Amino acid sequence: MKLISWNVNGLRACMKKGFRTFFDDAGADIFCLQETKMQQGQAEVDLPGYLQYWNSAARKGYSGTAVFTRRQPLSAAYGFGGEKFGGEGRVITLEYPEFFLVNVYTPNSKDGLARLPYRMEWDDAFRAYLRSLDASKPVVVCGDMNVAHEEIDLKNPAPNRGHAGFSDEERQKMTALLASGFTDSFRLLHPGETGAYTWWSYRFHARRTNAGWRIDYFLVSDRLKSRIKESGIRAEVMGSDHCPVELVLNSDGTA
Repeated sequence: MKLISWNVNGLRACMKKGFRTFFDDAGADIFCLQETKMQQGQAEVDLPGYLQYWNSAARKGYSGTAVFTRRQPLSAAYGFGGEKFGGEGRVITLEYPEFFLVNVYTPNSKDGLARLPYRMEWDDAFRAYLRSLDASKPVVVCGDMNVAHEEIDLKNPAPNRGHAGFSDEERQKMTALLASGFTDSFRLLHPGETGAYTWWSYRFHARRTNAGWRIDYFLVSDRLKSRIKESGIRAEVMGSDHCPVELVLNSDGTA
């Protein structure tokens, strides 16, 4: 089973920059998007053979997630945690017979860590949500989690320490999430790989020089890690300031 996750930074813009070509070539069973920046119906997204699930922000042109899947889920849920963490279209959960799929676009802490208190509450609540799902069946969670976990996960760790996405607080929350029963699929298979990034600033020719950050993930419940066949970063794919990440799971006989 092949899954792909991509922060497209505006799906309508990305569709003009090769999205459909990559989508068709990828042949994913499940394709998750973050930062769609649109309501369903604002553009024609015709993907034969795929069911579409959208969670758009109340504010137009902001945030938003979507999942396109060839596999019919048992159920779909949008958001988590009630009104406090709602309204921004940041989470979609699909239940399948063998696992829950959670597509997430984690809030950015913003310049000067202006939104860090909210982000800390979000991280705690989201971890509790994932653990509640995991108590029922394994979880695959993917998306832009807006944190580079370790120094290996960004090109210039020293000058960025304490900034949004690499604050000690955000990194500690990711450590806590992994310790609660989840595995970073990419690091499991590529423990020492450097220069592996998923986001590059539009400034200072960052992508050309590969001055990036790895902030897009596929995490799986620890008991699923034996099923991880591949976990990769598609840095060659343009169309957004992020690139797609992918996960291939071996079947356990129920897929």
